[in-house]
Order: sequence, then structure tokens, then C-alpha cells
Amino acid sequence: MPGSRRTDLVLLLVAVVWGSSYLAAKTATSSAPVLTVLFLRYAISALALVPLVRGITRKELKAGLVLGLTQASVLVLETYGVTHTTAANAGLIISLTLVLTPLLDGRGLPPRFYLAAGSCMVAVGLLMSADGLHSPGTGDLLMLAAAVVRAGHVTLVGRLSVGVRPLQLTTVQTLVGTALFVAPAVPHLPTHAGIGTWLQMVYLALFCSVFAFLAQTWAVQRTSASRASLLLGTEPIWAVAIGISLGSERLTVPAVVGAVLMLAGTTWGQSIERTHRLRNGSTSDRRNRCRQQRQRPSRSPSRSLSDSPPSR
Repeated sequence: MPGSRRTDLVLLLVAVVWGSSYLAAKTATSSAPVLTVLFLRYAISALALVPLVRGITRKELKAGLVLGLTQASVLVLETYGVTHTTAANAGLIISLTLVLTPLLDGRGLPPRFYLAAGSCMVAVGLLMSADGLHSPGTGDLLMLAAAVVRAGHVTLVGRLSVGVRPLQLTTVQTLVGTALFVAPAVPHLPTHAGIGTWLQMVYLALFCSVFAFLAQTWAVQRTSASRASLLLGTEPIWAVAIGISLGSERLTVPAVVGAVLMLAGTTWGQSIERTHRLRNGSTSDRRNRCRQQRQRPSRSPSRSLSDSPPSR
């Protein structure tokens, strides 16, 4: 199989795994408290990652501590949220991160981007009122808060992960999460739980956390950022498909309209942001080249032999 096709399949598999994580978390929390599920997810991940790490720098430790706290905040909101809403809704609402992150990043964006972001907010409203006009549900509001916090987390990752090794950074984050949830989780460990519950815990830890992150890092290094974003952006589609097919969930007509509008809005907004970033990047590169050319020392028209390029 050609390398590009293999890379695409890996990224698509990551999107499928992440899309399935909402139903897996919803099912796991029916057998154990939320904080216990999170502790086991972090602890199993840490047990898998620690043996692979060879040394952690002070910079990696500091970045991991900060990002560990923000990541834990996201997972708390997500996991509590999915217990009070459907896995399909959770996957769709969390995709707001795609348009919220550029807004928090502080870069000027074209007006069209705000139109795309507005369409996503309309989609959230449709998803929250899928069974008729009523006050927003607790789960949907928690997922909305998770999307905002996740956007802030992604922004921090972009700023703190420069020059940091991904494996070491992820390991520190898992250790932070394990330490945060150990106290409230230990008294409620599912010691008498069935094999199904433990398989869900292992799936969330090893597949949705460890495998997905390492596979994403491997694949992104072998393809373009645009193609990676396109494939990873299918996560909410898989969340809906898995929630309906395996979780016996259903979408009403308003929810279907909201789902379509959310997918279209996030895809459009991501495309606008990427084009704007690439255009600004190329403009900045041209300015830097011009500045460097102006700063070069001028040469005399009559060059000496020492000025000539060396002969072979």
C-alpha cells in the first residue's frame, strides 16, 4: 500500500476512535462514577507510557503540568456532559473547538469566518432544542463549556509545546491527571465490575488516549496539515454514526438540521482560517526575504579574487 494511503487510513482511524470515545465514556460512567472513570483512563495510560520515556526536561515538565491541568478540565466537562446528553450531540457540540480555537488565538480573521462561527452557534441551538423549544439541557451546556475550555487548551498547546517532545509531554499530562483524580476515585474503584466495564476503561486509555495521540503524531509528520485536519475533522461524523448504530440513539429532524449545519460550519470555518493563515504566512515570508536583502552589505562593482565563489 502506498505511504500516502496508509497515512490517510491512520488519520481516519484516529478520527473513528475519537468519535467512539463519547459512547465509550457514556457507557463506562453507567458502571462507575465519572471521576473514577477518568482516574482509570489516566492511570492505565500512564502505565503504558512511562516505560517508553527516557528522561524529561524541565521545560517538558513545566509545560506538562500546565497542559495536564487544562486537559483534565476538558475531560471532566466532557465526561460529565456526555452522561447527560447523547454521544452524537456530544461529538457534534465539541467540534465547535475547530472555530473557537482561532478566535482565542488572537489572529485577525476575515469576516466570513465569523459567519461560519455564527452558523455553528445556530447549530448548537438546534441540537439543544431537538425535542422542541425548552431550556438547554445540562449535558449540552457542559459540552459547550468543554468546547470553550478545549479551545483554550489547544491554544496553550500551540504556545507551550514548541521544542517539547510529544511523548514526554503526554506522559507528564497523564501523570498529572492520575494525581488529580486518585483521591476521589480510589474509594469507588469498580473492584467487582464485569469484564465489559474494564474493557471500556482499557479502550478509553490505550486507544482513545495513547494510540490516538501517538498515531496522530506519526501521521501528521508524513502528510500536510491541511489533509490531516480534513481527515481528523470527520470525528463528529463518526460520533453520530456510532451513537446511532451502537448506542441506539436517534436524531430528530431539528437535530439532523443542526448536525448538518454544524459539520458545514466547522468545515467552512476551518477552511477559511487555514487559507488566511497560509496567505499571511507567505506574505510574512516575502517581507522577511525583502528585509534580509536590504540588510545585506553592498558589493563593489569591481570584485577582487577573494570575492569570487570558490572554484572546484
